[in-house]
Amino acid sequence: MSIDTLTIAVVGAGGKMGQRVSNNLKRTDATVRYAENSPAGRERVEGLGLEVTPTAEAVTGADVVILAVPDIVLGAVSEEVVPLLDHGSIVVTLDPAAAYAGLLHQREGIEYVCAHPAHPSIFLQRTTKEEYADTFGGVAAPQHAVAAVESGKEDVRAIAETVIRTMYAPVIDVHWVSVKQLAILEPTLVETIACMIGELLHEALEETVNTAGVPRAAAEALFHGHIQVALVNALRGDHPFSDACHIAMGHGRELIVKDDWKRVFDDAVLDETITKMLKIDAIKR
Repeated sequence: MSIDTLTIAVVGAGGKMGQRVSNNLKRTDATVRYAENSPAGRERVEGLGLEVTPTAEAVTGADVVILAVPDIVLGAVSEEVVPLLDHGSIVVTLDPAAAYAGLLHQREGIEYVCAHPAHPSIFLQRTTKEEYADTFGGVAAPQHAVAAVESGKEDVRAIAETVIRTMYAPVIDVHWVSVKQLAILEPTLVETIACMIGELLHEALEETVNTAGVPRAAAEALFHGHIQVALVNALRGDHPFSDACHIAMGHGRELIVKDDWKRVFDDAVLDETITKMLKIDAIKR
């Protein structure tokens, strides 16, 4: 399947992810229509050298419609867009929360795919300045993507993967999971846990500098290097920790980590997290 044969609509083309997606799609020979409602967003789309098309016109006749809008409005946007689509059209969302929560407007004959970028790995072997600079992905540094197709149809998956590889390019591989599994990956694994730990690391550094009084340059030098060593050891088994380090790690776990922390993987906690994220009362599925 060549992406150049597809008609694609990007709804929310002027948003943060919408701009990234649009910037990659505009490099193809596909028929791409860019829709954006906000005045500021329309200016951003035009700043990319693209023409803004009214939403209803953009999605009519499109093979693939990418809803590049925030999770909290995906339900309302899908209610507006999905009734306008041709039978067999594919709706692509960029985060799994709304799909998992049952907020997307459902219609027979419409296919639903969620595709999320993995972002360039900390273990990626970068070789150019552009790759080093691209920490988010979608510009120069290769990344994986993880996706779910609700119907499980192979032909839908093939079309969707063609689009996913382009809009998140350069893509190493697209990994296919269920909607629930994608929700476990994000938010639970990468936001509830990994991003929270990243923020905790920042707070620990600031405490070291501002409260303990360690010079920032010295703290950052030792901290940044040891974060890399800690990650390659814990995740790849490189450079084993010393016996003394294991003792300190155990003491830190006792002081900081709750014994029942793994309950974040319980279905009830996942549901609670997503209802908080989407600002809804309950999961609707």
